[in-house]
Amino acid sequence: MQATTEAQLPLTAKIWRGLFWRSQKLNNLTGLENALRIVILLLFGAYFVMPLVWLALAPSRQWQELYDLSQSPLTIGPLSNYVQAWNNIAGFGAGLLAQWMINSIWYTLASVALSVSVSILSGYVLATMQFRGRQLIMWLTLITMILPSSAMVLPLFLEMNLLHLVNNPWSVILPAAFAPFSVYLAYVYYSVTLPKDLLAAGKVDGCSEWQLFWYVGLPLGRTMIATLAFLTFNGAWNNYFLPFVMLNHKETYNLPVGIAQLMSATGTRTSDFVINEPEHALSALVMVIPVMIIFLFAQKYIVQGLAAGAVKE
Repeated sequence: MQATTEAQLPLTAKIWRGLFWRSQKLNNLTGLENALRIVILLLFGAYFVMPLVWLALAPSRQWQELYDLSQSPLTIGPLSNYVQAWNNIAGFGAGLLAQWMINSIWYTLASVALSVSVSILSGYVLATMQFRGRQLIMWLTLITMILPSSAMVLPLFLEMNLLHLVNNPWSVILPAAFAPFSVYLAYVYYSVTLPKDLLAAGKVDGCSEWQLFWYVGLPLGRTMIATLAFLTFNGAWNNYFLPFVMLNHKETYNLPVGIAQLMSATGTRTSDFVINEPEHALSALVMVIPVMIIFLFAQKYIVQGLAAGAVKE
């Protein structure tokens, strides 16, 4: 049997290969096929973008309008409704939202600094050194990676309770010190991209292990560090279950736990402010916008960090 040529492929197969295969030969589509390709991409884009657009426009409308099916979901209300919705959530609990934002920034930055520092050091040591127990550490890291994070909350709570850190910010920050995926990613990165000859040359010149890490490993791992920092930031900023278990006072909540408390006040009057669906949408935007901004600035380094080590020359 003769192999099927590009011209003999069905239209759907050609479009599929044109969408997902980065090859000049497979992208020889006709005008109609290119139009269908663009339509499919636009549909996929709309599927993911439209909820974000609705979320951004919802605070501009009254809560009754959000349930009015005769209106378009993308109707824009007066900008004064944003101010009213913000005043409502800012005044919730006598200004708890500002405290939750400060808490989230503190918990997140501390978690990122601690997690990235421990991960890159651990990954570098596992990738460049041979010592007793190294294989056991690798196996424990991989096993911990497959455990759901929720399964670790009870052991962490018991550990923090033993250290008398429950209802303390450190009960949320310290568990971020060991991030199995980050350790493994740093290990793979240094195993593949760090030239062993460069380390050997450094040792010949009299560099200690710490100097090799500081002057060789750390500069070469900048893209990987940016990737770990973003992933840790995203996880710490959106962390809900662990702070919910560890923190008991409203003043110590982070944004996810605090916003959950705010949403539980739906339709009720708290401190002379009514919390309804527009306020929920605006509070969700408060959670989403920082991650979007950081991703836009860090995406170049994230892509470089994820792609680094994919090919070994």
